Amino acid sequence: MSTPGIVDLTALGEDFVRDPYPFYARLRERGPVHRVRTPEAAEAWLVVGYEAARTALVHPGLVKSWARAAPSLDVVRPAAGPNMLNSDGTDHGRLRKLVAREFTPRRVAALVPAVEDVTRTLLDTMASRPEGRADLVADLAFPLSMSVICDLLGVPFLDQAAFRAWTTDVFSHPDPAGRKAASQAMGGYLAGLLEAKRKESGVDLMSALIRATDEDGDRLSADELLGTAWLLLVAGHETTANLLSNGVLALLRHPAQLRALREDMTLLPDAVEEMLRYDGPVEAATFRFTTDPVDLGGAVIPGGGQLVMVVVADANRDPARFPDSDRFDIRRPPQGHIAFGYGVHYCLGAPLARLEVKTAVRQLLRRFPRLALDIAPAELSWKPGMLVRGPRRLPVRWT
Repeated sequence: MSTPGIVDLTALGEDFVRDPYPFYARLRERGPVHRVRTPEAAEAWLVVGYEAARTALVHPGLVKSWARAAPSLDVVRPAAGPNMLNSDGTDHGRLRKLVAREFTPRRVAALVPAVEDVTRTLLDTMASRPEGRADLVADLAFPLSMSVICDLLGVPFLDQAAFRAWTTDVFSHPDPAGRKAASQAMGGYLAGLLEAKRKESGVDLMSALIRATDEDGDRLSADELLGTAWLLLVAGHETTANLLSNGVLALLRHPAQLRALREDMTLLPDAVEEMLRYDGPVEAATFRFTTDPVDLGGAVIPGGGQLVMVVVADANRDPARFPDSDRFDIRRPPQGHIAFGYGVHYCLGAPLARLEVKTAVRQLLRRFPRLALDIAPAELSWKPGMLVRGPRRLPVRWT
């Protein structure tokens, strides 16, 4: 039974999961803040609209640390240790500085040949199928993002299938117990992997983070290493895969845009930014908690550890910021979207995600000039939950 005054998003069914944008727009018309029931938590405060979202993402009264969450919150807490995404202030600055010392533009640039090679190999496998059909999620988006992030972190190849199952369940399992079990399983595996790398260091990012110290001799603790490995793996895998899947789907559903990109590949960087804005991989930002009452456009969220979810997907469709916001337009000026966040928690892995998606889309369109959807869009099944957004499968065909 829903509490009076609370919008029950869980009661909206598959229509909301498939296309939440119209519902968010109706909420936005009524105001920037709404009390809701979500798949992730019993109750939360939902923030919609561009200006309210940007304000919330940098508001000093909203923090990321689970230590500030109200004890009564009915929500699955992650098994990950301290990391950039669940810390604030000087703690966040310290962790981000240590990670940024190793997760450098040079390290990302060094991945270019591997991204090119993995993409080419996956497309070769697709092209060899005589039936001319594939699932772009299972056959391209997930194996590409998984291979790249596992190579970056030094995760053994044979463990990648388990990681895909765990990360999918962490975000999208319909049962809270399933999300918790996947979280614990991943945490246990990463702890063992870190211990092995302490004994036998390599050239991968995880080994570098174990060795990393700053000019004052500071370094990541064991718990911080576990939390950081968790964050980099999940953020570098699940979100990038969904960005590629959602982006290709948008192109295939807009033939004129697809044709324009095929004819002029210099549009590709702006096309990727429009993919991020139009239907990005993150529907709502990860949880924030109130320390004090927070005023957003005249709507006040109480203090005391209240759960707040900022809907970046709606912010990126707000017509007050993006004219004709529901239109997919790869020539749209790319500035302004908040698909990678905003403020001090802006995604550190954004350059790697952009690299992977630009590489994959360029090779995919050149390899398959007659690529088309092999399913009606209304029949696509989407991952449940509000943290990540992406189809479970994306059937395509070519001739």
